[in-house]
Amino acid sequence: MDALAIALIAGLVVGVVLVFKGVIGLPLLLLVATLVTGTIWLWDKLVLSKKRPKDEERTSGVEYSVSLFPVILLVFLLRSFLVEPFRIPSGSMMPTLLAGDFILVNKYTYGIRLPVIDKKAIEINDPKRGDVMVFHFPEDPSTDYIKRVVGLPGDMVEYRDKRLVINGRPLSYRENGTFSFEAGGLNYVTGIVYREKLGENEHETMVIPGIPGFMKEQLKSFPSQGNCTYNDEGFACRVPEGHYFMMGDNRDGSNDSRYWGFVPDGNIVGKAFFIWMNFGDYKRIGTTIH
Repeated sequence: MDALAIALIAGLVVGVVLVFKGVIGLPLLLLVATLVTGTIWLWDKLVLSKKRPKDEERTSGVEYSVSLFPVILLVFLLRSFLVEPFRIPSGSMMPTLLAGDFILVNKYTYGIRLPVIDKKAIEINDPKRGDVMVFHFPEDPSTDYIKRVVGLPGDMVEYRDKRLVINGRPLSYRENGTFSFEAGGLNYVTGIVYREKLGENEHETMVIPGIPGFMKEQLKSFPSQGNCTYNDEGFACRVPEGHYFMMGDNRDGSNDSRYWGFVPDGNIVGKAFFIWMNFGDYKRIGTTIH
């Protein structure tokens, strides 16, 4: 193994460690790996191959780069512009999504964004009410959240007595059974499931009897908070232009826009659309996200 091969392997290991520690993002690692292996591939194609005798093999470092470049490039392009996998870490979107679901997120539905710098280059569609969306958490953009789009720019969103009112119009609800889950240890909780009509489609939400729909003590300071008013029954917020109001389907178990504010358009990652794996419940594989 030559020095180049050792440097490539060491660099990849260091990069993976930095990603897991949160020092750099995976998109940056993929971009650097693509550029490095691509440069070596091009160097071999244009220079080294012409100097190398026909019966002489590539050095191990060059061989690794030539073999890895198309694979890394494909992963980089797919993840940056088409689909990106995510794992659901919590129960804030129950019963729609469960902790342990592995999902796919459409990266181009809301526009083509430049990788790493995350700037929108091409406009395509705007988010719609009812979309399940992945976004960078406004308080910590290195962390990705997934919630449902409840309010669009300019909307007046009200949530009182565990019911949503959008622009003065109460949403329609119909009870749809119950959903039981483990809340910690052997503590099982049963929530009431409702079919909620938000936008063009219905989806399921859940509320837990005995838990307030809005806990004022959890409220944080956030930009444009002056657009909101609060009382013991709930709140009302006017969504600023270029922002969205997000809520989890597990309405009494979600840390969302009620408490930390609005999501800027620049924080959008993509639209969740498909569950491709859940190692604890194989029946969820292949489920479309609504």
